[in-house]
Amino acid sequence: MNDNEVLSSVKDRELIEKRRNQMIKGAISLFKDKGFHRTTTREIAKESGFSIGTLYEYIRTKEDVLFLVCDSIYEQVRERLEAKIDLQQPSMENFINVIRSYFELMDEMQEEVLIMYQEVKSLKKDTLEYVLEKERAMVGMLERVIKTCVKVEISDQDAELIANNIFIQGQMWGFRRWMLQKQFTLEEYIDRQIHYLMQSLSVQE
Repeated sequence: MNDNEVLSSVKDRELIEKRRNQMIKGAISLFKDKGFHRTTTREIAKESGFSIGTLYEYIRTKEDVLFLVCDSIYEQVRERLEAKIDLQQPSMENFINVIRSYFELMDEMQEEVLIMYQEVKSLKKDTLEYVLEKERAMVGMLERVIKTCVKVEISDQDAELIANNIFIQGQMWGFRRWMLQKQFTLEEYIDRQIHYLMQSLSVQE
């Protein structure tokens, strides 16, 4: 399943994107307060600024909205990482910039990421697999950066584990914000995580 397979009776791609972006913003606000199951499509329509009839011109089910939320989050992460990755001129500086940019994005999107992980279980099996494949692709991007930019010998298995650690450490800033954000600024958190990562790679900062 992908964005194009969320059926719409509207054929104007720009209008579809505009309306679905409105839905995503409205749904995130509602899912944050009420959760996916207690939120109705009528409430999503109202929060998005249009009628329930208009809503159903762009989606079929409430699950479609949740899928669009998840898909949007991963697309934003992919775009941010791709903008920072420079595999033509690999360096430790590039590697650190990618990590820093990813952590900053997780700070900006902490509400969205939290909602996604709380509600993704509500997706149907094939849709869930699509979303999980997107996550694997994000981790794969980090793996490629590690293998290309880090100048020490790293096995494929270790690169995969390190990439997963970075991925989760970014999200942890939002998951455990009740504790972490009382102890660290975002910059302090990023700096310490990068410091420990460099130590684990036996690379001098």
